[in-house]
Amino acid sequence: MPDLDRATLDNARPAADWLPARPWNGLTVLDACCGAGGLSMGYYLAGFNVVGVDHKPMPNYPFEFHQADALDYVAKHGQDFDLIHASWPCQNKARVTAWRGNRNDHPDLITPGKALMKTIGRPWVIENVPEASWDGTLRPDYLLCGSQLGLNVRRHRVFETSWGGGGDLLPPCWHHKGLLPFAHKAERAYADAMGCTWMSKEEGRQAVPPAYSQWIAEQYLSHHRGPGALAEYANAHLTPLVADLLGGAR
Repeated sequence: MPDLDRATLDNARPAADWLPARPWNGLTVLDACCGAGGLSMGYYLAGFNVVGVDHKPMPNYPFEFHQADALDYVAKHGQDFDLIHASWPCQNKARVTAWRGNRNDHPDLITPGKALMKTIGRPWVIENVPEASWDGTLRPDYLLCGSQLGLNVRRHRVFETSWGGGGDLLPPCWHHKGLLPFAHKAERAYADAMGCTWMSKEEGRQAVPPAYSQWIAEQYLSHHRGPGALAEYANAHLTPLVADLLGGAR
């Protein structure tokens, strides 16, 4: 990725000093509509440096942050990143919007956002609610639930990617009796169960667990760096058992 002095472009906020140490994989991802950083954290744990952009201030976002219009920022700076992730607002698609109001009161940013990302020439990922795939707005390359990734939460999200999916197999959802559904009366517990402990419970309403994007990032690395990329990373940085599971040579 080319060097960018983004601080000269706008009033950037640097990353937090409490982030856990992890080796950098040499890549930087732009997280558009980043919110408080649930998915950003997953990319970070997968080895990426992360830059977030959102039109709201997001004081708890833990990585380099730019307050700006996400569409404009992607158009101006998207080519400077190795990977572009976007979580365009879901209110135009979500069933809960229809239950509480009118979907048509919210603009569809997924369609223009995807069209823009396709023009940038960089690999990309779009995350949204499953309803965004029901009408064909997004192709469901991956459909993830917390129960598939060892989390005690039920939260389905669909991902369309520039590489068209594929990769590691996951078990099906298991919505067992003790699995946490989202409920306003237990927002703090739900955010913590997602792994989003640094954000407020209100921010957690819109968050997606870091485990989702960490898994997506692993599929990206496997696809774009070849099947040996994850094994090489695992041999260098992970425990022997995890390295073996990822195809390492220990």
